[in-house]
Amino acid sequence: MQELHDAPLAPLTTFRLGGPATRLRTATTDTEVIAAVREADAAGTPLLIVGGGSNLVIADEGFRGTALRIATTGFALSGTCLELAAGENWSDAVARTVDAGLAGVECLAGIPGSAGATPIQNVGAYGQEVSATITEVVAYDRHAGETVTLANADCGFSYRHSRFKADLSRYVVLRVRFELEDAGGLSAPLKYAETARVLGVEPGDRVPAQTARETVLKLRAGKGMVLDPEDHDTWSAGSFFTNPVLSEEEFTAFVARVAERLGSDVAAPAFPAGDGGTKTSAAWLIDRAGFGKGYGTSRARISSKHTLALTNRGDASTDDLLALAREVRDGVRAAFGVTLVNEPVTVGCAL
Repeated sequence: MQELHDAPLAPLTTFRLGGPATRLRTATTDTEVIAAVREADAAGTPLLIVGGGSNLVIADEGFRGTALRIATTGFALSGTCLELAAGENWSDAVARTVDAGLAGVECLAGIPGSAGATPIQNVGAYGQEVSATITEVVAYDRHAGETVTLANADCGFSYRHSRFKADLSRYVVLRVRFELEDAGGLSAPLKYAETARVLGVEPGDRVPAQTARETVLKLRAGKGMVLDPEDHDTWSAGSFFTNPVLSEEEFTAFVARVAERLGSDVAAPAFPAGDGGTKTSAAWLIDRAGFGKGYGTSRARISSKHTLALTNRGDASTDDLLALAREVRDGVRAAFGVTLVNEPVTVGCAL
């Protein structure tokens, strides 16, 4: 297992921010992952799990402890059953499933990061979430000191959340298993209105899975959501804030605030979210609170392509980024009474 000391972590994140780790270990097998976790736990050493680094905001001071980079590989497809090692590149895995003629994750194309992170965040975009196709997650349970297999129903999936995210210190994802669909090369029924509109079809229709994937990639690229080293709009964690889910009482108060601020003829985005909740758009809130595309200093700014992405313009610090995030969060709360919640995980710092 490779081991480095006083190792920079910024290059391992899509933000390209954060200080060094006391020790950085890179594991290429499940056995190495488990051994490294057990060693850190036995010694009482703080442990940071690093996958694709697309969902991490690391403090400028870095991480005092062991950072474990999971670089395991494994793509096993049997019929419609797929098993991915946690270290597999997610976007590449999506491309391979589409090439195999299978449907279920084609609209999750271009999402940066590793396969092991997908169940933690219940990754979703353009009408699909991984919770719809995940059957099992194999993880190392640090509390029990053993490898466990959790069925979908035991993963606690909800909007951008899971049992794994609820207790980040307990589970280390090793493998993720999916059940995809053989629809004769067609996509799953399209659920996202923008995707259907661009493709000239109706929501619920199917299109060739490869066409759906390519369309999503173009849509994401147009919003700076596909990694490009030359494009600072992609030096981000993608969507920095989750879309708020409001209770009936909260939504009523929110509608009143919108009418007061913007006029009674303005309707905020609203989507059913289950259990009587209503989901609204964080991007809409940010924009209507006065934080448009490109807002910020020369070091950290809102993306010039999408208001939901906060970006490092090349010489930012984590403190710069968090200052911008706080300004946006507090401005939205002052304008609409809604508190935005950050999607990426903060390490050694807080919003």
